[in-house]
Amino acid sequence: MRRADRLFRIIQILRRKKRPTTANEISEELEISLRTAYRDIAQLMADRVPIRGEAGIGYVLEGGFDMPPLMLTPDEIEAAMLGAQWVMGRADPVLARAASDLVAKIGVVIPEHLRPLLMEPALATASSRPLPPPDTIDIARVRTAIRAQGKIALVYRDEKEDETRRIVWPIAVSYWETVRLIVAWCELRNGFRHFRTDRVVGSEFLETRYATPRAKLRAQWKKEMEESCDRRMRRSVKSAQPAAALIE
Repeated sequence: MRRADRLFRIIQILRRKKRPTTANEISEELEISLRTAYRDIAQLMADRVPIRGEAGIGYVLEGGFDMPPLMLTPDEIEAAMLGAQWVMGRADPVLARAASDLVAKIGVVIPEHLRPLLMEPALATASSRPLPPPDTIDIARVRTAIRAQGKIALVYRDEKEDETRRIVWPIAVSYWETVRLIVAWCELRNGFRHFRTDRVVGSEFLETRYATPRAKLRAQWKKEMEESCDRRMRRSVKSAQPAAALIE
């Protein structure tokens, strides 16, 4: 590995980690000696890359530092392409178009010798599986409501064809192979519920915002999903899907 590539990889490792990273961890991931890792970190700090820390404790990359997008590696480009292919084939039209635009932007900024990775990717997603049923709610507006912490009034039809009216606090959209789900706190049920986007009969995007921070709600939802999954494993229920337990 060239030293320039190695220095870039170190920056990427520090950017990825949310805690101090030791030189030993860096040397193991890059398969280099500990001495080389220390020397490279010292070089980056000498080049005024905002790294702080010390030997034995670890190093962190301070916020605000960025690298040009043309520094993408072949593996990173293929990872981006694989994700973009899936989104273009299975997401809602607005998000699919955004994925296509992303690929075009990557193609503009990467070096010429890496562009075949975009035009003729080595990886591909399966195209033979059935697509999710059409959404009966504007998912682009749902994502906007999630970012703004806006409430949504739903008329929802469950699998028994029963309709209910409820107000929900959307926190995420979950993309599965065969369905799309809106993850939300439901005022009617006083708990988290998952709503299939093809079962929404009517919707109104309210101006009212929910006060609880979305990050706090997501953390609570993830905890409940983990606990639900653990209970299912203890009961030895085969093929359990954590999200399915709360689908209305």
